[in-house]
Amino acid sequence: MVFRILMRYLANNEQLINRMAESYPMRRAAQIVVSLMYKAKDIAYETKLHEMSPERFKSFMNLFKSNVKQEIEGVKEELKKKKF
Repeated sequence: MVFRILMRYLANNEQLINRMAESYPMRRAAQIVVSLMYKAKDIAYETKLHEMSPERFKSFMNLFKSNVKQEIEGVKEELKKKKF
């Protein structure tokens, strides 16, 4: 109950939201999401996903998921190095 009240307060605090939006981690996360979106769009265009068989599409998606995980881990390591 207290947690919900606290979360509601934080979510409705416009000043806090603006400060978080201007922070480096949030901007970096947004950059990564946009970068991944454009990479996915380019890959989809190059590989003609709409013409793929279901099995090939599944293997493609598994490869894409692993690449996303690697990128996220790389960013985590980069952030850890910047802290120290």
